[in-house]
Amino acid sequence: MNFNVNDLVRENVKRLLPYSSARDEFSGEAKIFLDANENSLGSPTTKWYNRYPDPHQQKIKEKLTAIKGVPSKNIFLGNGSDECIDLLFRAFCNPGKDNVIICPPTYGMYEVSAHINDVELRKVPLLDNFQLDLVHLETRVDDFTKIIWLCSPNNPTANSLSREDIEIVLNNFPGIVVIDEAYINFSRHRSFIQELSEYPNLVVLQTLSKAWGLAGLRLGMAFAGEEIISICNKIKPPYNIGQATQEIVLNALDHVEDVNEMIRVLVRERDLMAKQLSLIDVVEQVYPSDANFLLLKVRNARDVYAALLSKGIVVRDRSNVQLCEGCLRITVGSPAENTALVNSLKDYGTAL
Repeated sequence: MNFNVNDLVRENVKRLLPYSSARDEFSGEAKIFLDANENSLGSPTTKWYNRYPDPHQQKIKEKLTAIKGVPSKNIFLGNGSDECIDLLFRAFCNPGKDNVIICPPTYGMYEVSAHINDVELRKVPLLDNFQLDLVHLETRVDDFTKIIWLCSPNNPTANSLSREDIEIVLNNFPGIVVIDEAYINFSRHRSFIQELSEYPNLVVLQTLSKAWGLAGLRLGMAFAGEEIISICNKIKPPYNIGQATQEIVLNALDHVEDVNEMIRVLVRERDLMAKQLSLIDVVEQVYPSDANFLLLKVRNARDVYAALLSKGIVVRDRSNVQLCEGCLRITVGSPAENTALVNSLKDYGTAL
């Protein structure tokens, strides 16, 4: 399999001269900044935010290098993983010409971004066991297929995709393979980020929204070869991660053990809740989970959803999603929230 990123990137992106911000043109230390047309008198807040943030978030990347074991040159930070997804479409997919492949049921933003960017979307549904259909996948690839999107652990099915199957795709597809690992911290399987040197066509997405509990800050991570990262940096907005977000994230990254303890609690609660839910009559099946949520097949899913909502409990109705018919997706909450959820389902079953 011959992979050459220059064969994939859009011609207009190759020709693009990226916007050069004032901070891109300056390096080193200085005391007086008169280069970026900022308000030099400050801002009407206790902490001043009158200066533009670091456009390349170098301090965050340095801390992520220590945590993830990946060099800064292989890290891109986006305004949520959704920005990373959109940038990959814009960098590599020619509107009205190229196509991408997704494997539903899966995260919905791949399809949304494809439509926004006018890129043909080809669907290769997962098998009944929620694993890749490699035979079907191979038949859908053609010369205009630029990206295959894989989510592992998968949303909404909660399972990890077979590592061997993913490796087959990486070894045989000459385009870009994106593995979305938003839920990897809750999984027993190892991340693919340590395989970047083995697969030049690999992009791994992760996020601070799940295990790190920073969903409100909107910070996603893309890990890839230096060429792909350079292309993303070339087309991103100049200051895509705000100063306040950078400061809070830098502080959070000093608390790895606190995050690890939260992960341990959530996994323990996930497993306990799965056992408790499996004993309730209305629950037909609790699928195995490598994420911080459970997929449940229940009788009369829409009625159960409405019953929970009437008690102030919001879950996700996935009953209209292919392969998830009759299913609800339930996030693992705090111990008290999980108890309330289990008791509400028991009450619903008793009232039938």
